[in-house]
Amino acid sequence: MDGQLLLVLLLLLLGASGLRGQGPGGPEEEPPEEEEVPEEDGILVLNQHNLGLALRAHRTLLVQFYAPWCGHCKALAPEYSKAAALLAAESAEARLAKVDGPAEAELTKEFAVTEYPTLKFFRDGNRTHPEEYTGPKEADGMAEWLRRRVGPSAMQLADAEGAQALIDSRDVVVIGFFRDLQDEDVATFLALAQDALDMTFGLTDQPKLFEKFRVTKDTVVLFKKFDEGRADFPVDEELGLDQGDLSRFLLTHSMHLVTEFNSQTSPKIFSARILNHLLLFVNQTLAEHRELLEGFGEAAPPFRGQVLFVVVDVGASNAHVLQYFGLKAEEAPALRFINMETTKKYAPAGGGPLTAAAVATFCHAVLSGQVKPYLLSQDVPPDWDRRPVKTLVGQNFEQVAFDETKNVFVKFYAPWCTHCKAMAAAWEALAEKYKDHEDIVIAELDATANELEAFPVHGFPTLKYFPAGPGRKVIEYKSTRDVETFSKFLDNGGELPAEEPTEPMAPFPVGARPKVAVSGPVALGLPVARVKQGCSFQLVLCLQDTPANDSAEPKEEL
Repeated sequence: MDGQLLLVLLLLLLGASGLRGQGPGGPEEEPPEEEEVPEEDGILVLNQHNLGLALRAHRTLLVQFYAPWCGHCKALAPEYSKAAALLAAESAEARLAKVDGPAEAELTKEFAVTEYPTLKFFRDGNRTHPEEYTGPKEADGMAEWLRRRVGPSAMQLADAEGAQALIDSRDVVVIGFFRDLQDEDVATFLALAQDALDMTFGLTDQPKLFEKFRVTKDTVVLFKKFDEGRADFPVDEELGLDQGDLSRFLLTHSMHLVTEFNSQTSPKIFSARILNHLLLFVNQTLAEHRELLEGFGEAAPPFRGQVLFVVVDVGASNAHVLQYFGLKAEEAPALRFINMETTKKYAPAGGGPLTAAAVATFCHAVLSGQVKPYLLSQDVPPDWDRRPVKTLVGQNFEQVAFDETKNVFVKFYAPWCTHCKAMAAAWEALAEKYKDHEDIVIAELDATANELEAFPVHGFPTLKYFPAGPGRKVIEYKSTRDVETFSKFLDNGGELPAEEPTEPMAPFPVGARPKVAVSGPVALGLPVARVKQGCSFQLVLCLQDTPANDSAEPKEEL
């Protein structure tokens, strides 16, 4: 009996423990613990499963979509980590994260990621409308871009001491004077301040500050420690504050009247959106050259906003600038004018002294159309037509390309362009194949050393076909760069057969800064990066550091 009682008690205990935790509908499951988002170097590592958790946990999140094989992503990685460290040291609210794009195909599709790296900014857990990151790719710039979105983009000033301290703290400070800080013009001002990272912003509605700084109406004032000292942009009382107009004003007036060209100043020179540049080439080690700078500066004020005055030291690392303008260091001092839109270049006639009056007269003459542009050209080589690939320069291009008895296929290249080098063997083979065809000419022209009046060359390599006959017809080739496809194009009179699929491989557009394009492995069933097939070329390229590489701006297309 005692044994049976023990057995019953044991069964009751087992049953109770089995029922414990069960509700009327069956066993209750313990709520799953939310996984912790992993980190690498202070950067959150996101995937399809934890992105939502990260968005709930962090009010502001900058997410980089990258590919492990992408060269541009690898270059960005250390700066991205530094930016994360900077923000962490400040206990900033913003966090940085990353997503392996090829491994997270669903996320790349959800956020329409088409190239690497792509950065998107998420605010308040909003997963459907992230902001595209448009800021710099270096650590300090990324951190400042985020600071201005998380906190105020402009400091509110309450008294004269605070305003003066802000003005004294930087070379360029912008203060908005607004009677009503709830006005929509203030929102426009703050929106601009978010992205103008090279300037410091403040704003005030205090009457005593209006009086101190001699402001009588709503005005944006740029204070600077050079040239005129300040520049005022009154707000239009009827139209309000136009962000585009204000942006152009600030860019123009934040520049020195005369800017010395170097690697630090070149980005600002080309972002100033002033199309006309006047360049004075001098050797800064020579006293007689340095004396010219005063007169050059005296001529600048009337042209502010219309012509950017730039000094180029021929004794510094600016050989590429000299080459672009067809100058030698020993020709300094020299004056050159260029329009950035047309890339037309102008030189003053004669060799008179470079006084302030002479500089101003030359500027006025170019702007009024009284000076003709000049074109660069190498000398015609004596053996230009002895090889299968004929060598063209500016001086003989018209004669050869527009010969009405010949079909001329020309490669416009840059000596440093890796895409041009990659297709060199195919171009030589094509010329060898057609060398006995009397009516076909295969040629090449170095477009960095020769300029053409007929048309500008904006990308490398550019391939153009000039068919025989009248009319100066020009056909641009935009298909695969191999001998077989080239041959079909030539044999078919300058077009590919209708059934031939074409794969556009156009040069990069003007405005793309050269970087190395790195192709990646084919990931079966995943998006594959397509390496862009050309090199951009423009003044911004030639006047920046001489390129060692030549692809598009730092993105890889999917």
